[in-house]
Amino acid sequence: MTLPEAEITLTVNGRSVRRRVEPRQHLIDFLREGLDLTGSHVGCEHGVCGACTVRVDGRIVRGCLMLAVQAAGCSVETIEGVSESGELADLQSAFHQRNALQCGYCTPGMLLCAAELLETTPNATRAQIREHISGNYCRCTGYQAIVDAIETTLTARRAGRTAD
Repeated sequence: MTLPEAEITLTVNGRSVRRRVEPRQHLIDFLREGLDLTGSHVGCEHGVCGACTVRVDGRIVRGCLMLAVQAAGCSVETIEGVSESGELADLQSAFHQRNALQCGYCTPGMLLCAAELLETTPNATRAQIREHISGNYCRCTGYQAIVDAIETTLTARRAGRTAD
């Protein structure tokens, strides 16, 4: 049985979008396939790995656990939009400098997760950084470089400078 498509309107990376979607289509699939925003990745499809992390109304969510119809009327930000705004420039630079990127599969979700921590906990300790990113899997780095990059950015922001 085919369910009727639903029309949704939402804001994606600052642009109004109106599309017809299947009611069971996940937000990450809508973004990747419907809008060609492929920066966020599909990993486990169970909300465990964090590769599909996006922001909805300012909060990070797992795009594989949210249906596109649930995002109707919301503001969605992907790694493309957040990167283009320059919001992550210092964090991205620190990831590059600390070699926290490696294969890059987890990087978009990790950056969005880290950005949330930078905003909500500007005095985070290394333990708090590790706890905050614990829902994002990285198979390449061992997390040390990622924690270093986030800590470097936090320290630089507290001092009022970039993480160069």
